[in-house]
Amino acid sequence: MWTRHHKKRRLGRLVLPTVTVAFLCYFGYHSLHGDFGLKAMEEFEHRRVERQARLDILVQQRKTLEQEVALMSDGSLERDMLDEKARFALNMSRSDEIVIFH
Repeated sequence: MWTRHHKKRRLGRLVLPTVTVAFLCYFGYHSLHGDFGLKAMEEFEHRRVERQARLDILVQQRKTLEQEVALMSDGSLERDMLDEKARFALNMSRSDEIVIFH
């Protein structure tokens, strides 16, 4: 009966750790720099803060405009508000008035 004896190779012991390190490096890199990684999350958060600030400004402007529209509506027409808007739109004033632009 013949038996074969195989000599243990050093390379065989390094295959599994090498493959493991390669997978860890690949997934580690993409967890930091990928489309959904930590750096992308910081960029998303930065954009969210900027857009939230812009939204707050727009909401305040809308409230101001809604108040002005409410003052000029049919039910409670404010003559001063109507006069002010007409003069601003027509770019006119009386000769005895002082105009302050802001």
